[in-house]
Amino acid sequence: MRYFLLALASGLLFSLGWPTWGFPLFLFIGFVPLLIAEREIRTSAKKRKGWQVLLFAYITFLTWNIIKTNWLWYSSEFGAVFAITVNSLLMSLVFLLYHHFAKRTTFFISTVFLTSLWICFEKLHLNWDFSWPWLNLGNGFSEFISWVQWYEYTGTFGGTLWVWIVNLALFKSYILYKEFKQKSILFRGSLKASVYILLPLIISLWMYNSYEEGGETVNVVVLQPNIDPYSEKYNVPNDEIATLLFDLTEREVTAETDFVIAPETVFADNERIEVFEESAITNRIRSFINEYPHLNFLSGVSLFKVFDDREQVTNQTNQFPNGLYYNTYNSAFMISDKPDMDLYHKSKLVVGVESTPYVGIIKPLLGDIMLDLGGTVAMKTTQEDREVFKSKNGAFATGPIICYESVYGEFVTGYIRNEANFLSIITNDAWWGETQGHKQHLSLAKLRAVETRRSIARSANTGISGFINQRGDVEETLAYNTQGALAGTLYLNDEITFYVAYGDFLYRIALFILIGVILIAFTRRRGEVGIE
Repeated sequence: MRYFLLALASGLLFSLGWPTWGFPLFLFIGFVPLLIAEREIRTSAKKRKGWQVLLFAYITFLTWNIIKTNWLWYSSEFGAVFAITVNSLLMSLVFLLYHHFAKRTTFFISTVFLTSLWICFEKLHLNWDFSWPWLNLGNGFSEFISWVQWYEYTGTFGGTLWVWIVNLALFKSYILYKEFKQKSILFRGSLKASVYILLPLIISLWMYNSYEEGGETVNVVVLQPNIDPYSEKYNVPNDEIATLLFDLTEREVTAETDFVIAPETVFADNERIEVFEESAITNRIRSFINEYPHLNFLSGVSLFKVFDDREQVTNQTNQFPNGLYYNTYNSAFMISDKPDMDLYHKSKLVVGVESTPYVGIIKPLLGDIMLDLGGTVAMKTTQEDREVFKSKNGAFATGPIICYESVYGEFVTGYIRNEANFLSIITNDAWWGETQGHKQHLSLAKLRAVETRRSIARSANTGISGFINQRGDVEETLAYNTQGALAGTLYLNDEITFYVAYGDFLYRIALFILIGVILIAFTRRRGEVGIE
């Protein structure tokens, strides 16, 4: 029962520390109960210790995953069960590896191993086919953005490292206290942990209060059509959608407006990619923006391409029963006074809904197991480069981030390296209803603003649409589940942050250290269980 309560306590602490209603100080003690349980199991005479560690770690991470990502259920019951149970298991396996490693080495080396391994695990979760980085530890500070202004140097892995350093300092103090029974050890340990928390916090608060936006500005209108994707979105012709978007635009647009931004796949009545640039809907948009000087109209659209040439088939290609092939795209496009349309295809896809993980292995075994998420089911085709949409005079350049892509820090830096001076996020966020899902998604966008020091315009179908400044503050919003348009002025920025230049360098350091401590552990005698 003691181990169960310790494991449960860790899960609850992480939940209490997580956005959007949590307080991140709880993250700094979240691992301590589970670490205590693991150590007591490891140093006991019990049998099947590894299985016990795996079980209690699973209780911790399952509790955290259920409480903070249960909103997935509203979009897909199977998807929620799969994501929650598998993610909890993967986190638990990291702890199991630490358990086996700690048995043969010192406290210091084993905890360095654990921290490095966890960072490498989070990096894996950013890049492999089963990507689900929602609960990466560095994301936990998104509602307290003034605490992590130094993310412009470290990205979210800096937050992950911060959480682990404090947890391990407190854990070490607990072990020493249990061994020597001196209350002064707890006092010194708490003081040291406080310094570890306060020093980065003070630096961040200084950066937050001293950071000033300046320079050129861009005038943006974001649209929030509030279309129900389950009953309306995929049944309304694009022409009717265009009329709605134009009506919303006219509420806020002026002769000074530079951009109008509409949500992801708002034009959901699939258009053929080969002729989309000259389609009826794009011609209507061109006619509309001709009434306003230098207006750029950015929106999401569903596109498709049908073909019979097998040489064009990729792992992202679908097939009709009649043998023809087709590609589908979740895309962003921009129409302006330039002669050619800008077009970008979403490249970080939602697992199951837009991509089948390891399709070469899974599809022959299980067939088409795509999850139904309100009509969007089909493998999507992606592109390699991060396209940047630029105005005709080149003064404005925006990175068109589509929905889930806004969760990925290093991915977003690709837009900045391609000269984006502000960012646009277009998303749906209607799938989860009035839950934490859409609130957490907005919250994570604030981290991208800090990492890149780019202002963000966010257009969400059902909300929350709004504007985020370069410090990560949400300045203005449209309430969830309302229809409307919002005008705002954003500062542009052409400077490159350290994080944009070097990306997830902390992961690369962690990987190097991980390999080093593994070599040390397996080339030395078994270490003592105590502190070294």
